[in-house]
Amino acid sequence: MKVTFLVSGAPEVTIECTAGENLLEVARRAGVAIDAPCSGNGSCGKCRVKLTAGTVQSAPSRHITPEEYAEGWRLSCCSRVVEDCTVEVPDIAAAYRNGMKTADLSTPGELAVFEQCQEDLRSSGVVFGTHCRSLEVAAQAPTLDDTMPDNERLTRALERELGPGVRLSFPALKALPAAARKHHWHLRAKGRMEGDAFLCMALTAPENTVLAGCALDIGTTTVSMVLTDLETGKILAKGSCGNGQIRYGADVINRIIQQGRPGGVDNLRKAVLTETLEPLARRLCAQAGIEKTDILRFSIASNTTMNHLLLGLDAQSIRMEPYVPGFFRLEGLRAGDIGLYANPDAEVILAPNVGSYVGGDISAGVLAAGIWDRDEMTLFVDLGTNGEIVFGNREFLMTCACSAGPAFEGGDISCGMRATDGAVDAVEIRGDNLEPALSILGPAGQKCVGLCGSGIIDLIAELFRTGAINARGKFAREGRRIRYDEHGMGRYILAFPEESDTGREVSLNEVDIDNFIRAKAAIYSAIDTLLQSVGMEEDCIERVLVAGGIGSGIHMDNAVRIGMFPDVNREKFAYVGNSSLAGAYALAVSREAEKVCCRLAENMTYLELSACPGYMDNFVGACFLPHTDRSRFPALAQEV
Repeated sequence: MKVTFLVSGAPEVTIECTAGENLLEVARRAGVAIDAPCSGNGSCGKCRVKLTAGTVQSAPSRHITPEEYAEGWRLSCCSRVVEDCTVEVPDIAAAYRNGMKTADLSTPGELAVFEQCQEDLRSSGVVFGTHCRSLEVAAQAPTLDDTMPDNERLTRALERELGPGVRLSFPALKALPAAARKHHWHLRAKGRMEGDAFLCMALTAPENTVLAGCALDIGTTTVSMVLTDLETGKILAKGSCGNGQIRYGADVINRIIQQGRPGGVDNLRKAVLTETLEPLARRLCAQAGIEKTDILRFSIASNTTMNHLLLGLDAQSIRMEPYVPGFFRLEGLRAGDIGLYANPDAEVILAPNVGSYVGGDISAGVLAAGIWDRDEMTLFVDLGTNGEIVFGNREFLMTCACSAGPAFEGGDISCGMRATDGAVDAVEIRGDNLEPALSILGPAGQKCVGLCGSGIIDLIAELFRTGAINARGKFAREGRRIRYDEHGMGRYILAFPEESDTGREVSLNEVDIDNFIRAKAAIYSAIDTLLQSVGMEEDCIERVLVAGGIGSGIHMDNAVRIGMFPDVNREKFAYVGNSSLAGAYALAVSREAEKVCCRLAENMTYLELSACPGYMDNFVGACFLPHTDRSRFPALAQEV
């Protein structure tokens, strides 16, 4: 039997399947993007599709109203194919990859933060420079009297400039005959010094002088990339997109589970390499006017799980006690080994992992943030699909990761969504009637679809500030926008059906609030436990650096009001942007930065929270607004 998927703005996709096959799995095999943060266990309700022809076996769900069910709406993860059918995939289901708002250095603010990180590194004495070289070379054309082979002809010409020890890579050798004759033996050789020897990696026209590097941040949700000139440090092109692996789950645990299923290793590698990285790299190369063979150095900053999934290494041990990954640091990798869109002999620098859940994205981020070279006691918090925390200064660095879950990306929230068009990213509640003033991503006139992470923080903080909810997250007021169901569970209506883009009510209920309180409690209790581990308290914190995509949209006052961050002077807070990408950039253009990053990772002390006896007590205490111990939040003493 056949299933046809109709995706807005894309050709229809038809695929053969067997009777009883899960509809979400069929879509994954077909390469159709259906957002499934829970990876198909039926809990998130985000994989909605509309059946327009045929039938599927699908029981009613709490996420689908009887009216919607009658219209053909189904959860793809809870549906099985029983005959030929046609399924419509709504725009919002695939928006995570094409329309997601990502920090790609396109705004002056993001670019300024990125550039400041690089300036801080230079101020710390990090010298920017690599062993890559480019030189113009001319050789005599062969004749009937001079039949020396092409490789020896070029090698001897290069050795006249560089001395003995020149080698040609196999890709360069394959390109040599055509390139030499096209440019009449007047070429530019590009490569890197390996000790006193020169490895020629690419041959181009003599006027092509660019030595390019690629810096890559692979996040669980988003991927960001920068192409740079290795000699000048100039950014040639930049961009970002959603990580194609998202359709296999919003968090690393679901991805690891998926990897262990038949074909899982290849499916996840294809999702990130073929569907995500290659199209992005192609686009940036076109923007920069370079070829992939011009990319001679490739740096990657990603979390420990993403590193394993990218390389096709078994990640199962990461999620099982004692939580040991396959590696912390790898050397000797080449782009061709992995299948990256770059010169096959390009050196691949993986920012080193620190622990099972603190990866190279954090070691690169700490490098860029400059904590390692300052006296101030600094708290570094990277907020994304996972929450990682570092505390310390030039004397010591402690780090841990907390299981915040996907709530900061809109997962586990009934009206939650990622930062795409229609997402509310900021909320203010005004007046006694509790009417909302919304900031909505997208073009002018865009109506509300749901709440992204920063919007959820704002809304919960505003509901708490106005007394609409109590410290447990339960509704305590009446109003036009506050409704209760037959079981007494309250909800706040952000947009009535006629006010929303989907024609459905957009609301935040007590279950959503409880899920988010648990997520913010994970962050706060991790910070608390980390401080306790070194015998310090919150008043020791001299700076708070917030990194990650969600960080740019957070109102720090609201984050403190709900008890996500410690109640320290707001002037101590600063947003450091995509510090992981900034660190990856440094690794691409500086061999010295690579060495510093490796030393940082080796000297960071990783704290496994699951092994800390006091962590669960700290977590339970933080599962209130803002905390069971209100004395921790003196600045909020007069509120609520």
